[in-house]
Amino acid sequence: MALRQQCPEVEMVFIDAPHVLQPVDLPAPSQMGYFAGFDSEPPSKEPQRGWWKTQNVQSIAAGLEVTLALLKNVLKEQEKFDGVLGFSQGAVLAALLAGLLERPEKYPSWFEDGKAPHPPFEFCIAVAGYKPLDPLGASLLTPGYNTPTLHIVGNNDIIVTPERSQSLIDASINGRVEFHEGGHFVPSKSAWRKFLADYMRNPSGDVPSPNKSAANNKLPLDPDPSTPILE
Repeated sequence: MALRQQCPEVEMVFIDAPHVLQPVDLPAPSQMGYFAGFDSEPPSKEPQRGWWKTQNVQSIAAGLEVTLALLKNVLKEQEKFDGVLGFSQGAVLAALLAGLLERPEKYPSWFEDGKAPHPPFEFCIAVAGYKPLDPLGASLLTPGYNTPTLHIVGNNDIIVTPERSQSLIDASINGRVEFHEGGHFVPSKSAWRKFLADYMRNPSGDVPSPNKSAANNKLPLDPDPSTPILE
């Protein structure tokens, strides 16, 4: 992954989604991006995976509880993750984790000895994210969450449209928004790789936009991160 080469000092931990998706679990072809990873198309030889299954019912995230249990264990095993990055459905999950670590009382099964399994993240990066309609997922982001979040939105994304991404942006109290002119993918041109690497190194800093003429929707952010991050 080109981003890893851009910031070799940052340890990135990649987690496989727990749900192997069968044809019945997949949405219509126009909605395939809900289950995409970092690539715009799924690998041909590997099974498709999801953090939950929607079966074309976007208001229900079946299996979300299994995913949260898995990630609780991941967070417990690592002394500290400084941030989280996700794309599409993974971006939704990244924001859910950020909100849940701020208010674990909203999901009591995450409590152990009266505390969360991990401190709140110092930053979140959500690429093509959106606020879920699932009751549990929506509750973790209502009325909002405070973790500094970089929202990356594709102006020509027809899977998660800019209007849909706005639902997650509105839930982000300390947010910064950057737009790219592409569709449903993580922008990977050199300017974007440098920007993402610089942001992860110092999300509270005045990191220049990858868009030379862009006007950022930026709110004040908090402390500098160190490695690692959860993706």
